[in-house]
Amino acid sequence: MITIEPPSTIPIPVLSKPSLTRFLSRARAAVGLVGQVEVLLSSDAELKRLNRAYRGKNKATDVLSFPTPPEIADHHAGDLAISIDTAARQASSFGHSLEVEIKVLLLHGLLHLSGEDHEVDDGEMAALESELRTKLKLPVSLIDRVTNPVKPVTKISAKPKTPSKLKTFAKAKPKTPAKPKPKAKLTKRGRA
Repeated sequence: MITIEPPSTIPIPVLSKPSLTRFLSRARAAVGLVGQVEVLLSSDAELKRLNRAYRGKNKATDVLSFPTPPEIADHHAGDLAISIDTAARQASSFGHSLEVEIKVLLLHGLLHLSGEDHEVDDGEMAALESELRTKLKLPVSLIDRVTNPVKPVTKISAKPKTPSKLKTFAKAKPKTPAKPKPKAKLTKRGRA
């Protein structure tokens, strides 16, 4: 189940809960998780609170994963918390929609729930995430973005506009420097 608690800090476009739920189901199956996953989409403030309480880190983050004990993993695989604030900034930076960014974060979190950990492995999680990203038709994975950063997307207009002053300067011929005037010679009576 997905719970959406939109932050009041920024306007958030409408997220399609059915679309995200379908993606979550497909991604959960692709990762190999049997049990259900609860997802909270909330604010930076809430993710900061959870990060501080459960990981001892006093800062917001994009996604947190809370795996359940193996005894109940067949019924409930764990919980994910995603910051809509951070996801919105990342989506803007990478040039795709908020919904696509949330899907990237869902996949990343599901991999953590399945036991993967990019902080201690030798690239296994990154390889699996990249493979699943392609299978699930997602843009570059979260790990790829961190390990192989790309410049953020900027919008470029088809025809660059030059300010009128720049056009004037571009057409003007450069001035040749003026020759300094010779200093007047002083005579006993004054200037010559």
